[in-house]
Amino acid sequence: MGQKINPISNRISVNPDWESKWFASSSNYKKYLVDDFKIRDFVKEKLNTAGVRRVEIIRSRDRLMIQIVTSKPGLVIGRGGQGINQLKDEIQKTFYPQNLPVVRLEIVEDRHPELSATLVAQNIGSQIERRIPYRRACKQALEKTMAEKEAQGIKIIISGRLNGAEIARDEKFQMGSIPLSRYKFDIDFSVYHARTTYGVIGVKVWVNRGEFTDRIQEEQK
Repeated sequence: MGQKINPISNRISVNPDWESKWFASSSNYKKYLVDDFKIRDFVKEKLNTAGVRRVEIIRSRDRLMIQIVTSKPGLVIGRGGQGINQLKDEIQKTFYPQNLPVVRLEIVEDRHPELSATLVAQNIGSQIERRIPYRRACKQALEKTMAEKEAQGIKIIISGRLNGAEIARDEKFQMGSIPLSRYKFDIDFSVYHARTTYGVIGVKVWVNRGEFTDRIQEEQK
């Protein structure tokens, strides 16, 4: 069963880490949920080159806090804060032109992008879109991730018309261990769709970031 379900949702009970944090009545729940999806897609499209790992949305009665975790915070903030102010104004104008709730942005730097399955998949997919050989991109990603002391394993699966072949196939690259059925391990997972002239190439990435207890102790230090 561990191979047929998203490892992140499968471990929610072990390590709760929701991307949306708010409470709503039955009448507003559907609207808030749809707005969250639209806001995330809007932010990721605007910051597609900024290495956005996560967009967390926190709602209160009159305020909407959007926390953006990125590996390139300087690119998001811009010179003198112009970039973040422009993004905030665009979100406010597009989704809440009545200025209620008031949109606030918070930028958090991701100091270990090699341990993020999202950023690893984006990096591999962008290289494939630039016609860099997929084997080279995957092997470089394996080496960079395993160079981090917290990483215990990484698995990459590339599927589609690789190298322009007429018949689609998939290839697997792995270093270390990826225990999907053991809940004490922190497994990060992400999917990226690289759009090429031959069609869409799917990139799936699993990253084993060690045991939950070890990560909690390191964060407390």
